[in-house]
Amino acid sequence: MSDATSTSVSTHILDTSRGRPAAEVGVQLFVRQGDGQAAWAAHGASQTDADGRCKDFPALPEGTTHVRLVFETEPYFVDKHSVEQHSSNSRSEREAAEQQDAPRVRDSAPGSFFPEVTIVFAVDPGEHYHVPLLLNPFGYSVYRGS
Repeated sequence: MSDATSTSVSTHILDTSRGRPAAEVGVQLFVRQGDGQAAWAAHGASQTDADGRCKDFPALPEGTTHVRLVFETEPYFVDKHSVEQHSSNSRSEREAAEQQDAPRVRDSAPGSFFPEVTIVFAVDPGEHYHVPLLLNPFGYSVYRGS
Protein backbone atom coordinates (compact mmCIF):
# COMPACT_ATOMS: atom_id res chain seq x y z
CA MET A 1 0.00 0.00 0.00
CA SER A 2 2.64 2.57 0.98
CA ASP A 3 6.09 2.95 2.45
CA ALA A 4 6.88 4.34 5.92
CA THR A 5 7.32 7.94 4.72
CA SER A 6 4.17 8.26 2.59
CA THR A 7 0.71 9.31 3.67
CA SER A 8 -1.98 6.69 3.16
CA VAL A 9 -5.74 6.20 3.55
CA SER A 10 -7.95 3.18 4.14
CA THR A 11 -11.60 2.85 5.10
CA HIS A 12 -14.31 0.39 5.93
CA ILE A 13 -18.09 0.53 6.18
CA LEU A 14 -20.32 -1.16 8.74
CA ASP A 15 -24.04 -1.19 7.91
CA THR A 16 -25.41 -0.69 11.43
CA SER A 17 -28.98 -1.44 10.31
CA ARG A 18 -27.91 -4.99 9.46
CA GLY A 19 -24.96 -5.43 11.81
CA ARG A 20 -22.79 -6.44 8.86
CA PRO A 21 -20.02 -5.01 6.69
CA ALA A 22 -21.26 -3.13 3.62
CA ALA A 23 -19.76 -4.94 0.64
CA GLU A 24 -19.48 -3.65 -2.94
CA VAL A 25 -19.81 0.06 -2.12
CA GLY A 26 -17.90 2.31 -4.49
CA VAL A 27 -15.53 4.79 -2.84
CA GLN A 28 -13.70 7.59 -4.63
CA LEU A 29 -10.62 9.36 -3.25
CA PHE A 30 -9.81 13.01 -4.01
CA VAL A 31 -6.85 15.06 -2.80
CA ARG A 32 -6.16 18.77 -2.39
CA GLN A 33 -2.87 20.51 -1.75
CA GLY A 34 -2.02 23.78 -0.05
CA ASP A 35 -4.17 25.93 2.21
CA GLY A 36 -7.50 24.38 1.27
CA GLN A 37 -8.28 26.69 -1.63
CA ALA A 38 -6.81 24.48 -4.37
CA ALA A 39 -9.02 22.39 -6.64
CA TRP A 40 -9.77 18.78 -5.78
CA ALA A 41 -7.99 16.17 -7.90
CA ALA A 42 -9.23 12.59 -8.35
CA HIS A 43 -6.60 10.25 -6.97
CA GLY A 44 -8.12 6.79 -6.75
CA ALA A 45 -11.24 4.67 -6.59
CA SER A 46 -12.05 1.39 -4.95
CA GLN A 47 -14.93 -0.80 -3.90
CA THR A 48 -15.45 -2.31 -0.47
CA ASP A 49 -14.62 -6.00 -0.22
CA ALA A 50 -16.72 -8.68 1.49
CA ASP A 51 -15.50 -7.37 4.86
CA GLY A 52 -16.54 -3.80 3.93
CA ARG A 53 -12.92 -2.62 3.56
CA CYS A 54 -10.97 -0.55 1.02
CA LYS A 55 -7.26 -1.07 1.55
CA ASP A 56 -5.98 -0.49 -1.97
CA PHE A 57 -5.94 3.30 -2.38
CA PRO A 58 -2.64 4.65 -3.72
CA ALA A 59 -0.35 6.58 -1.37
CA LEU A 60 -1.17 10.29 -1.32
CA PRO A 61 0.96 12.67 -3.37
CA GLU A 62 3.53 14.75 -1.55
CA GLY A 63 2.02 18.05 -0.43
CA THR A 64 -1.51 16.69 0.10
CA THR A 65 -3.24 18.61 2.90
CA HIS A 66 -6.86 17.46 2.55
CA VAL A 67 -8.59 14.27 1.49
CA ARG A 68 -12.15 13.75 0.36
CA LEU A 69 -13.76 10.29 0.35
CA VAL A 70 -17.04 9.90 -1.53
CA PHE A 71 -19.01 6.77 -0.63
CA GLU A 72 -21.59 5.77 -3.27
CA THR A 73 -24.27 4.56 -0.84
CA GLU A 74 -27.45 4.69 -2.91
CA PRO A 75 -26.68 1.67 -5.14
CA TYR A 76 -25.83 -0.33 -2.00
CA PHE A 77 -29.14 0.51 -0.29
CA VAL A 78 -31.21 -0.03 -3.44
CA ASP A 79 -29.67 -3.50 -3.78
CA LYS A 80 -30.06 -4.42 -0.10
CA HIS A 81 -33.59 -3.03 0.04
CA SER A 82 -34.79 -5.10 -2.92
CA VAL A 83 -33.17 -8.27 -1.52
CA GLU A 84 -34.75 -7.74 1.90
CA GLN A 85 -38.17 -6.92 0.42
CA HIS A 86 -38.20 -10.19 -1.55
CA SER A 87 -37.16 -12.23 1.48
CA SER A 88 -39.77 -10.60 3.76
CA ASN A 89 -42.87 -12.33 2.45
CA SER A 90 -44.29 -14.11 5.52
CA ARG A 91 -47.57 -12.78 6.95
CA SER A 92 -46.20 -12.32 10.48
CA GLU A 93 -43.23 -10.30 9.16
CA ARG A 94 -45.56 -8.07 7.13
CA GLU A 95 -47.90 -7.56 10.09
CA ALA A 96 -44.99 -6.71 12.38
CA ALA A 97 -43.67 -4.22 9.84
CA GLU A 98 -47.11 -2.59 9.51
CA GLN A 99 -47.30 -2.13 13.28
CA GLN A 100 -44.06 -0.15 13.39
CA ASP A 101 -44.60 3.50 14.20
CA ALA A 102 -42.38 4.57 11.28
CA PRO A 103 -44.33 5.51 8.14
CA ARG A 104 -44.74 2.67 5.66
CA VAL A 105 -44.03 4.99 2.73
CA ARG A 106 -40.57 5.80 4.07
CA ASP A 107 -39.78 2.15 4.74
CA SER A 108 -40.95 0.93 1.35
CA ALA A 109 -39.27 3.62 -0.76
CA PRO A 110 -36.24 2.43 -2.73
CA GLY A 111 -32.90 4.13 -2.31
CA SER A 112 -31.69 5.93 0.74
CA PHE A 113 -31.92 9.31 2.38
CA PHE A 114 -28.20 9.82 1.69
CA PRO A 115 -27.42 8.84 -1.93
CA GLU A 116 -23.76 9.48 -1.16
CA VAL A 117 -21.67 10.29 1.87
CA THR A 118 -18.79 12.73 1.47
CA ILE A 119 -16.12 12.99 4.17
CA VAL A 120 -13.35 15.61 4.09
CA PHE A 121 -10.40 15.55 6.48
CA ALA A 122 -6.97 17.11 6.91
CA VAL A 123 -3.79 15.01 6.70
CA ASP A 124 -0.18 15.32 7.83
CA PRO A 125 2.76 13.85 5.90
CA GLY A 126 3.81 10.31 6.79
CA GLU A 127 0.63 9.38 8.66
CA HIS A 128 -1.85 6.60 7.93
CA TYR A 129 -5.52 7.57 8.08
CA HIS A 130 -8.12 4.84 8.59
CA VAL A 131 -11.60 6.34 8.29
CA PRO A 132 -14.46 3.98 9.23
CA LEU A 133 -18.03 4.80 8.21
CA LEU A 134 -20.93 3.54 10.36
CA LEU A 135 -23.89 3.62 8.00
CA ASN A 136 -27.65 3.06 8.03
CA PRO A 137 -30.37 4.22 5.61
CA PHE A 138 -31.13 7.38 7.60
CA GLY A 139 -27.85 8.37 9.20
CA TYR A 140 -24.13 7.87 9.42
CA SER A 141 -21.15 8.47 11.67
CA VAL A 142 -17.47 8.61 10.85
CA TYR A 143 -14.28 8.72 12.92
CA ARG A 144 -10.53 8.41 12.64
CA GLY A 145 -9.70 4.81 13.36
CA SER A 146 -6.41 3.08 13.88
